[in-house]
Amino acid sequence: MALSALTPPAGTPAVTFDSGGERLLGVLHLPAGPGPHPIVVLLHGFPGNERNFDVAQALRRAGYAALVFHYRGSWGVGGSYSWRHALEDTARVVEAVRGDSRLDAARLALVGHSMGGFVALMTAAADPAVRAVASVAAFDMGAAAAGCADPAVRAAYVRDFDGELLPLRGTSGAALVAEMEANGAEWSLASLAPRLAGRPVLLIGTGRDPVTPAETHHHPLVRAFGSHPAAQLEHHLFPTDHALSDHRVELTDTVTDFLDRTLRH
Repeated sequence: MALSALTPPAGTPAVTFDSGGERLLGVLHLPAGPGPHPIVVLLHGFPGNERNFDVAQALRRAGYAALVFHYRGSWGVGGSYSWRHALEDTARVVEAVRGDSRLDAARLALVGHSMGGFVALMTAAADPAVRAVASVAAFDMGAAAAGCADPAVRAAYVRDFDGELLPLRGTSGAALVAEMEANGAEWSLASLAPRLAGRPVLLIGTGRDPVTPAETHHHPLVRAFGSHPAAQLEHHLFPTDHALSDHRVELTDTVTDFLDRTLRH
């Protein structure tokens, strides 16, 4: 049957979610057909210049519902921005999509880029009902916090975070670094391996990336996750920059293939 003949037709409704007393804004990419559709929550990074709408559109063409949303304090959403709020907001959104009759709560995956990769892995580790998780150029808060023991590294993080605040509100580079340091041990991604063992995990690293250099943010995760006896790990290292600027098709194909093998049955 041609896709155009399916009902209801594909749609791209704006959606909202309540979290922490604020209204989060999102866009849901629904495929054609009655559903319920497997759902992929796409988590953007800091501050969210790359929101992976190309991946969302490709996933819809492949039959997945794909959600992109903004955290508190970002891109016009009320409240203050923080790493903790991003984690809380994501948990709330995951809870909410499970109550949407158009979506299949039993086939839910998280896919995150950069800080969103951190959020995806942390959220999946805390929620055993998340079926599969993928991180792309994940920013390991624990590793970054450890690096802040060097005053020069810490000052560079403050400076770099300060330079990305235009679409954000209620925070500062110093506040974000302090929050990262205060939660460093809890937010170490390598420590999540036992909690994600037995579930499919996709780790994509970026080899020409000064934001999340692979030797700090990717290779240690691969070793930690791969050494667990129950690991269901797939990993890749693409020779590209932090936004995967010249690997968008390969990124989309890799993520879609991973989801086809983990959410379709």
